Amino acid sequence: MKRRLVVLCLLAVPFAAHAQPADWQTVEGPDQAFRFDMPPPVEKATADEKEKGHATPRVAWEAKLDGQIFDFDFVDYDDGWFSKRNSKVMSKELGRGDAEKAFPKDKYKYTRDELVDLQGRDGYALDIEDAAGNVVLMRTYIVKDRLYRLLVTATADPKSRDAAQRFLDSFKLAETRQ
Repeated sequence: MKRRLVVLCLLAVPFAAHAQPADWQTVEGPDQAFRFDMPPPVEKATADEKEKGHATPRVAWEAKLDGQIFDFDFVDYDDGWFSKRNSKVMSKELGRGDAEKAFPKDKYKYTRDELVDLQGRDGYALDIEDAAGNVVLMRTYIVKDRLYRLLVTATADPKSRDAAQRFLDSFKLAETRQ
């Protein structure tokens, strides 16, 4: 009996290592095109109206944990809106936006401001830090004619930074560009 218990425990280790802790939940997109993890409670909202170029209303999820904000949204654009343009240029324009108006460079440090890649898809990373070590981390990704955006805040505390990184790293697409 003890031998069976030991074998069962050893077999369960790989599953336990990948199990989602009870304090975070996985959110899966309505079309199963993406997933990400957030601390509960997670609030979902859908925009009432579409903006120019949007094929569908924007869908967003938000969560808060110990003063941190975790925000994710996506929106589908009209056919060809991004897919007929240079997605690197578009992801930079959308990922950077008017950041310097909201976060002037004389008051904030831009610790990461560059093009990135997620599973072969173009994106942009913008990380901004204040004098106290508080950060805003933003990621923007374009997949075909869909725009994904992630935003998370964190303090200088390692636990807060780890939670922010966990959120960003959890975002996965169902398909990868070959």
